Amino acid sequence: MALTLDINGKPVSVQAGPETPLLWVLRDELGMTGTKFGCGMAQCGACTVHMDGQAIRSCVTPIEAVGAAKITTIEGLGGQHPVQQAWVRHDVPQCGYCQSGQIMSACALLAQKPKPSDQDIDDAMAGNICRCGAYQRIRAAIKDAADFGPPTGEAHADIDEAIVAASGATHRGAGR
Repeated sequence: MALTLDINGKPVSVQAGPETPLLWVLRDELGMTGTKFGCGMAQCGACTVHMDGQAIRSCVTPIEAVGAAKITTIEGLGGQHPVQQAWVRHDVPQCGYCQSGQIMSACALLAQKPKPSDQDIDDAMAGNICRCGAYQRIRAAIKDAADFGPPTGEAHADIDEAIVAASGATHRGAGR
C-alpha cells in the first residue's frame, strides 16, 4: 500500500502495510537509522520521534495512525538544535545507542517548557532508559539547552559530526 508521510518537512511516499510500525518504515524503507529499535514495547524511548511536535514511540505507532501529521526524526533536527549542541558540550553519550531518543524527548520538553524544573525534566525523560547511566549529564545538557535558546541555523561541521556520532548513526554497529 502506498502512503505519503510528512517526514522532516518533506512528503515521502512509502510502500508498507497500514499496521507497519513507523520505526520500521523510517529505518528499513527510508534508511533513516538515527531512530533506534530498543524494546519494541514503547518502554525504553530509543525509538522516540516527534509527531506534530509531541514525543512518540515509533516502535508502536502504526503508519496508519500518522495520517497527515508531521514526523520529525533526529535527522530532521539537522545538528543545530540547542539540545544537540548541549549534548556535545556536556559529552553526554557513552555508548550512544539511546541518545537520539533522549535528544528527541528533551527537544519536545523544551518546546513545551522552555525553562523546565528538575521535576519537569524527570517527568519528561522518565520513559527514556540509558543503559550507561548518563542521567546527570543528560539533565545538565537539558538545563544548558534551556539557557542557550532557539537554534541559530548556523552550520557547525564539527558539532554536526559529533552529533551524528553521538546518535550512533555511524557508531560501529550501533546505527544499524
